[in-house]
Amino acid sequence: MIRSCPLLLSSPLVGVSLLLSGGLAGCGGRTEATSVPLAEFASRTLAYTLVDTDLLETPDAAGSHRFTVTFSQADRGCTRLNEGVVATFNGQPMNLNLGGVPDTEGGRDSCEQTQAWFNFEPEVWAAEPIEDIRVFLEEPAGTDTVSLILRRAKTKRRFAYQGAGSGTTLRRGQTYSYRWEPEEEVPGPATVTLLREEGRAPATLEVTQEGGAVSFKIPSATPPAIHLLRLLAITPGEVAECEGVAKCEGSFLHSSDYEVNVAQ
Repeated sequence: MIRSCPLLLSSPLVGVSLLLSGGLAGCGGRTEATSVPLAEFASRTLAYTLVDTDLLETPDAAGSHRFTVTFSQADRGCTRLNEGVVATFNGQPMNLNLGGVPDTEGGRDSCEQTQAWFNFEPEVWAAEPIEDIRVFLEEPAGTDTVSLILRRAKTKRRFAYQGAGSGTTLRRGQTYSYRWEPEEEVPGPATVTLLREEGRAPATLEVTQEGGAVSFKIPSATPPAIHLLRLLAITPGEVAECEGVAKCEGSFLHSSDYEVNVAQ
């Protein structure tokens, strides 16, 4: 039996618009998701993101050390990955959101993308050798697989202070340098900000960058006080393998926070 939903349309054009947008997928203004196998992802994009943020104020913030893969949705409609698919990160289980429509009460539902993520311990990564990131999604029977391998991407990134002393005291008008590690990576343009203790708006400093070497001058007008120094940069990953999807694209983001005393 085919069930129908009662629908009153003010004009035929409204009906056509709703059909093309998927607005008639469910009754009562609710979106419905179609369950699909992993093979359905062959025409989609896999977007990867590695977030590695060393925060002083909220060091244990959710997602501050996380690797995520997100799959684009179908051209039309809302889809949900079939139950039973397993996602792994270098052999360890990943959290997996199958996508589709979340089970919420009331209102029009949104469509979530299929996503898998892995939270890592930065101290553990810092003590381990650099290696590839290997992500696999597999059907229960092993018939279909999505694989992503990023060359030498599993490593703890940081900005290392270059110069005499510990770098905890910075003087106005002086230039200081930090280097992105691992040195074999060349990050994109770095951003450096300085936020005075109990201040509201950080100052963005002018940066000189050569490869992974980042230099900046402390402005002469900076008030002597304790400041939060933040260095941030993004680097693209090197994809060694991308199978089971149309393409893989993404980047790695790292930021380092330092408490510094700005002196005259």
